[in-house]
Amino acid sequence: MKSITIHGLDEPLWSLVKSKAEFEGLSLNKTIKKLLEKALGISHYEESNRKNEFQEFSGCWSKKDLEEFNDTIIETEQIDTGDWK
Repeated sequence: MKSITIHGLDEPLWSLVKSKAEFEGLSLNKTIKKLLEKALGISHYEESNRKNEFQEFSGCWSKKDLEEFNDTIIETEQIDTGDWK
């Protein structure tokens, strides 16, 4: 397999690629390969993994989303015994 290095990515492009990788739970390398294959019309990722077609609508969370949720609900996991008397 061949490798390439991409120079000069501007911040908006970098942020979009990184966000997509986090959202899909993939590495940056796999995300970029997936984007290139899709752009060139040779995307075997989409064909072999159709569960991702509606991922944005199915409530799938990234690791960051889960961490934020857990941080938000931490207070609800505290039991105040005074409320149960």
